[in-house]
Amino acid sequence: MHKQTFAFFVAMLLALAQTQAEGAKRFLCCDYNGGQVCIVSAKGEIEWRATAKAPQDCWQLANGNILFCHVSGAIEMTRDNQVAWEYKAPAKVECHACQPLPDGRVLVVEGGTSRIIEVGRDGKIAKEVKLTTTTTNTHNQFRGTRKLPNGHYLVCAKGESKVKEVDDTGKVLREVSVKGDPHEVLSLPTGNWLITCGDGHKVVEIDPTGKTVWELNENDVPGNPLRLMAGVQRLPNGNAIFCNYLATRSRCWSRRSGRCGSAKRRGEAGTPRFCRALLALAGSRVARHTPRS
Repeated sequence: MHKQTFAFFVAMLLALAQTQAEGAKRFLCCDYNGGQVCIVSAKGEIEWRATAKAPQDCWQLANGNILFCHVSGAIEMTRDNQVAWEYKAPAKVECHACQPLPDGRVLVVEGGTSRIIEVGRDGKIAKEVKLTTTTTNTHNQFRGTRKLPNGHYLVCAKGESKVKEVDDTGKVLREVSVKGDPHEVLSLPTGNWLITCGDGHKVVEIDPTGKTVWELNENDVPGNPLRLMAGVQRLPNGNAIFCNYLATRSRCWSRRSGRCGSAKRRGEAGTPRFCRALLALAGSRVARHTPRS
């Protein structure tokens, strides 16, 4: 593990120890810089670990296996670290998002080839959706990508500072521009999009007309400035967990209760991404979404 990564990891463990009395939970996360995917206990102890180069997106599946993507593809791994399924991307391609689909396929977004693919259990590409981008740097092309129930896809066009909805031909149906480089987008039941803005140091909720109805800005949480805002998970109670990558403190904050707590990440089958890295836990927080009037 890199020295800097280890230092942040130690800080994370200390902060987790402080939050035990407030109901800390186990969670699943990707340590992007450290090259590992981990399940971390409520005590801050690593219960399970798999190594991978620059992992970005991770899911717990119904069978207990862990699905994650890394720079060169995607892997489903058992708890005894056996590869149950794998997709290997072409050379000079970067993969920064994956999603298990109801039909058993796995969605992967590729920078370099500029496409969304759905890969079958046989490891072969069953569907391809070509994407257009003005970003030439492969690393900066795409981040969080999700397939919607209606068959459309939400794509974070990182280098363009946009989030796009495309159909299964790649046609852009809707797009919004945000401050920074978007890393994740969730489609909410209202039709609004909840977007983490990367180095824009903020999170925004945008309605279908393009209006910002809620936002969390860099210095809105006292003592916990927003850094690179990456993963996000919406909880059933309406709260959301945000991944604050490269932050310097490990605190989880609930706007509803007005106190610090811990972040829940593990427990549901196929839970969406919480962390892009263990470093990100150093600033993860829980914030109540109350749209502005």
